[in-house]
Amino acid sequence: MTSIYKRTAFGAGSILLASVVGTAAFADDFVFVNNQGDITPLCGTEPIRVALIDGYGGNAWRTTALAELRDEASKCANITEVTYADAGGDIAAYNAAINGFVAQGYEMIITFTDFGDAAIPAYRAAHMAGTTMVPYFSDLSGTVGVDYDANPYEDAYQAGTIFGRWVGQAIGSGNTLFLGGLAGSASSVTFLEGYKNGLSEYPDVHLLDDNFIVTNWNPADAQRAVAGLIATYPQIDAIATDYGVTSLAAVRAFEAAGLPVPAMAFIATNNEYSCHYMDAVAAGNAWPQLALSGTTADVRFALRAGLAARNGMENPEPRALVAFPFANSVEGLNPRCDPSMPPDADLASSLPIDQLRALFAQ
Repeated sequence: MTSIYKRTAFGAGSILLASVVGTAAFADDFVFVNNQGDITPLCGTEPIRVALIDGYGGNAWRTTALAELRDEASKCANITEVTYADAGGDIAAYNAAINGFVAQGYEMIITFTDFGDAAIPAYRAAHMAGTTMVPYFSDLSGTVGVDYDANPYEDAYQAGTIFGRWVGQAIGSGNTLFLGGLAGSASSVTFLEGYKNGLSEYPDVHLLDDNFIVTNWNPADAQRAVAGLIATYPQIDAIATDYGVTSLAAVRAFEAAGLPVPAMAFIATNNEYSCHYMDAVAAGNAWPQLALSGTTADVRFALRAGLAARNGMENPEPRALVAFPFANSVEGLNPRCDPSMPPDADLASSLPIDQLRALFAQ
């Protein structure tokens, strides 16, 4: 493992996680999203206008990510504007927004990779027009420097491996399942492969289904699916998921069946889940859990990567990002809960808490 991983800061709750992750499991550099670099050496002097485009906007995660981008951009005096567009789930509108900002002369466009590789032609056209084009979140199949200028992404395989190792250490032996999203989802497949890799070191932990359980990332579908799993398998000791909403639905399915909640490992938690868990802590019936979160900070990495590319500098941060341990019950690290904030708020945000409260008070 190269040096950038070895100097990664785990933050609170790091002792077990560090032993779970190890230093020889991964071939590529990655960084936990709460271990961020300094943007100021990358700012440059050229006046820069930045546009952020979401394929699907309007939820608390996207609102927080936009606020994180504006907060990060405020550290560069030469960034004169940060503007936003929401394509409303329409790839044609998404591509049109990219083309529109290029036509207006925006120096940088950052886009969430809602439409995956299908948007690469629009990214390439923007890049070729001289706009610094930075799609982020998914690892695209295009080429940096040809199809876009940078592509920081959430590394599902790394996160899945962390979950597999945590589950192995947390339960020692028993049965587990992995809940994914839509049938055939590439990200869920990648996460599951990482989970299998992590579990491979714990032969007494058995994966009951070699495929991920389809939930459509929908809480009602997830709860029905887990109710079926409870009826099928007499013993489930741990469940991993690639979405906090799905994990909470699984918790509710076990509670509805009058059964103890198994160990839960999941990514992208939310305030509703955290408060539900803290209620369980208060009642003395909390379950083991590992929650990786903080992905709203990914857009900060996108901005820094874009500035490095535009200014001809080497980006000191790796492309691969992994959400950080927001909660780890094995180490006594409880999640933050704030009943005054929306249920889907991500309190693992890199925004200071006063800014986060002000954001949702609007």
